[in-house]
Amino acid sequence: MSISSEHKPLGKQVTGSLHTLSPIVELNVGGELYTTTLSTLKKHPGSKLAEMFTGQPKLRTDSEGRFFIDRPGTYFKYILEYLRSNQVPTQCIQDVYKEALFYDIEPLIKQLEDSPQIFGELVARKQFLARVPNYSENIELMIRIARAEAVASRRSSVIVCVVRTEEDVARCQDALNSLDMDKKSVVKFGPWKAAPSISDLLDCIQMDVEAKGYKISFQPHVAEKGFRVKSHDFFYKFLFTWW
Repeated sequence: MSISSEHKPLGKQVTGSLHTLSPIVELNVGGELYTTTLSTLKKHPGSKLAEMFTGQPKLRTDSEGRFFIDRPGTYFKYILEYLRSNQVPTQCIQDVYKEALFYDIEPLIKQLEDSPQIFGELVARKQFLARVPNYSENIELMIRIARAEAVASRRSSVIVCVVRTEEDVARCQDALNSLDMDKKSVVKFGPWKAAPSISDLLDCIQMDVEAKGYKISFQPHVAEKGFRVKSHDFFYKFLFTWW
């Protein structure tokens, strides 16, 4: 039996310009269903979201004819609420920020970047870490060492050397030469020119390793008696727990 055009699912009609569509739009965003209007979606003409619904169809439809966007649907409600009422979300800020960047909604991006959470991450913490040489590479090196030592073990450890200033570099090297261990397995951070302390950097290391899904803790690494330099001035043991 044929279906009249007025009862066809929305997705079956997207063969021409989107200007011919009903002003009411049904969306499937990562499995979450939303109903809104074209004018809401196109509120910011320069955004990627507006471009999705301008001119020729750029989106696929699901089996029910709803426009499908392959993004996390949970956070789209905050994007939609902002488009409807200019209400800046106060929950899930980091995740909503990622979605605002994807949809390229510039006013929302700027307002989120003024929030304490995003401002603190982008302007304070990230700017500090950018001044720590090879920070990201060292995080990956720590993980590789820990994984290599995890065979048939519940835990594995990585020794980290942290030097705050140029003056500490020579002292750290002297201490490193006295350590009874494979020096290639010691991951060195620093020096850096910024206000945060060694404890701040250690917290950052833990945060960023945990953000990758690992369970980790750290403590000062104390060498045996007779060590020429106090090892806990520079050396810390990061413990990875696997199960």
